[in-house]
Amino acid sequence: MEHKRRETAEKGSSLSPTTIHISILERQIFDFLGYQWAPILTNFIHIITVILGLFGTVQFRPRYVTGYAVWMVLWVTWNIFVICFYLEVGDLSKDTDLIMTFNISMHRSWWMENGPGCRVTPVTPPPSWAPEDHRYISIAGCVLEYQYVEVAHSSLQIILALAGFIYACYVVKLISEEEDSFDFIGGFDSYGYQGPQKTSHLQLQPMYMSK
Repeated sequence: MEHKRRETAEKGSSLSPTTIHISILERQIFDFLGYQWAPILTNFIHIITVILGLFGTVQFRPRYVTGYAVWMVLWVTWNIFVICFYLEVGDLSKDTDLIMTFNISMHRSWWMENGPGCRVTPVTPPPSWAPEDHRYISIAGCVLEYQYVEVAHSSLQIILALAGFIYACYVVKLISEEEDSFDFIGGFDSYGYQGPQKTSHLQLQPMYMSK
């Protein structure tokens, strides 16, 4: 049984979510730079869940792996929403502060000013309607608009999440098969099985002693 556990753990290590960790940490950094609090919170939950999923694989805990698989479904849903948000599907607007920052700060993607080829030029004097604590800038020359960079990030997360979901289902299946086979041979009850006993052909005769 220990050999099978070790084999499963090795398979889990070969499929370890290192790539997922690197990609989500990269996304978390840029969301921090853009003060996007909703994505920051969601990314943090995702990082914790990935760690728990890896722990469940190594320690042979199917509940942790199942929880990881459920979160992958929610994570895909969230990233689909982010794609729709930046592409302004339906009534969504990428300039809305409520969804991404809870109205705590002004919503902006870090890639808006720092995207490939973007040139930022301050506008002076700023228009009268511009808030005093914000600068008014002009952005031009971007090779790729910031919303498409955000869409690319979410699309990558969806691909990784689908791979993670398939991996989690595979691990749960392995654990279930091993537990079923282990129960079939008697489990830990090593004293529950008794082999056939040999019957003696010798018959004991009573012995009488005379006084």
